[in-house]
Amino acid sequence: MLVAVSGVAPALPAFAQTASPSTTQQGPASVADLAEGLLGAVVNISTSQNVKNEDKAPMPQVPEGSPFQDFFDEFFKGQGQDGNRPRTVNSLGSGFVIDPAGYIVTNNHVIDGADDIEANFADGSKLKAKLIGKDTKTDLALLKVEPKKPLTAVPFGDSRKMRIGDWVMAIGNPFGLGGTVTVGIVSARGRNINAGPYDNFIQTDAAINRGNSGGPLFNMYGEVIGINTAIISPSGGSIGIGFSVPTELAENVINQLREFGETRRGWLGVRIQPVTDDIAASLGMERPRGALVAGIITGGPIANGEIKTGDVIIRFDGKDVGEMRDLPRVVAESPVGKAVDVVVIRDGKEQTVKVTLGRLEDSEDGAGAEDNPTVAPEDGDGFTDEDTAPDEPPAAAMPADGVVLGMKLAPLDEATRKTYGISEDVEGVVITEVEPGTAAAERRLQAGDVIVEVAQEAMTTPDDVVARVESLKSDGRRNALLMVANKTGELRFVTVRME
Repeated sequence: MLVAVSGVAPALPAFAQTASPSTTQQGPASVADLAEGLLGAVVNISTSQNVKNEDKAPMPQVPEGSPFQDFFDEFFKGQGQDGNRPRTVNSLGSGFVIDPAGYIVTNNHVIDGADDIEANFADGSKLKAKLIGKDTKTDLALLKVEPKKPLTAVPFGDSRKMRIGDWVMAIGNPFGLGGTVTVGIVSARGRNINAGPYDNFIQTDAAINRGNSGGPLFNMYGEVIGINTAIISPSGGSIGIGFSVPTELAENVINQLREFGETRRGWLGVRIQPVTDDIAASLGMERPRGALVAGIITGGPIANGEIKTGDVIIRFDGKDVGEMRDLPRVVAESPVGKAVDVVVIRDGKEQTVKVTLGRLEDSEDGAGAEDNPTVAPEDGDGFTDEDTAPDEPPAAAMPADGVVLGMKLAPLDEATRKTYGISEDVEGVVITEVEPGTAAAERRLQAGDVIVEVAQEAMTTPDDVVARVESLKSDGRRNALLMVANKTGELRFVTVRME
């Protein structure tokens, strides 16, 4: 179970040395000096929220003069008059000071919905905090307090330099106990826990528990390289699997919140899906990599065909796109209005195009799924594991004549558009039947779907599809890559076995 866990760098502590066949560096002998210099910058975040009692039960009636009358009058005072009595909900989390002037970083879920926010410091002092900005996609928030004197602050470090096995230290407020120090190592990097579109977590075995949310994860130089956010635990306590937002992602978000009070992310305006083994083979790629463009958002930054449906984006603004989920993150981290070079695979060749980014929040769909996958990465067929096949009776067995990859096809004319309710702006060849048990049926193709392209060539007639499939077979291809549109024109790529 996944659970959300609600200055000058100190000198590096001495390391113990051992002399076993060769001298090797071991863990720190002590982190006491390091912790002593950092505890003052870590704060406990307490919040309160007034919640209206939704209990609609009628107030009990007691006889006049009953010995319990005073008790009931006091307990149910206000009910039936100005509504039910509000109640106060309190919560605790952690945070850390990044500027002596009073800027504090924490998790969004720590302060979400709070009416009052208070920062409690290691010296016992308390200050009211104001929310400067928050970002739900990375679960980060920036607060501001007004101190009478400069606060102890900690700097951001470069999380990209952290290696698996490096020592790290977490400080936070577990279970409301107050400042608590734990030490561990970086267990893994680049973890995707499906918490948001930009997941790239550092995994650590440093003990992180409820109340550590928003606390810092330090390297051994006293620099913040992560913000503790979540744990995996069946009991709610630490089992050695904690996750931190890396500073390579968080620092840019915090800077935007500080400057604008909101995030201003780049927006490419494409819909993407993963490049599976079958898709890579269909496109003649040596190995699966990059993000396959499944559609272009109307009104987005791609106005002149710089990027086309069917392109595979393998590099963006100098950064490799190893897999689909890398693209949304590198796009979001790029400045709005920046002209960037994008390397794509098109027609089997690498090409470089230049695109000027828009702003994600200004898109027509708001902060929705632009640049996010439109299909499930498991099979690339447009369905997740939870989806079910269309609720239609199975088609009768079809004769072999006129069947291509288990599909019966027809020209897309006025009659077929009317029969299947296909939009006027969709072009291609319509599927009229799918034979049960075939490769096409496995990919959940169905009557009414429209084949727009086969292996990146546009299709206009059923004969075009037949000819293109035969050509692929003669070239030794095992799969055919189909660009398929539904009746409203939404595109997806499907690989269909030709064996």
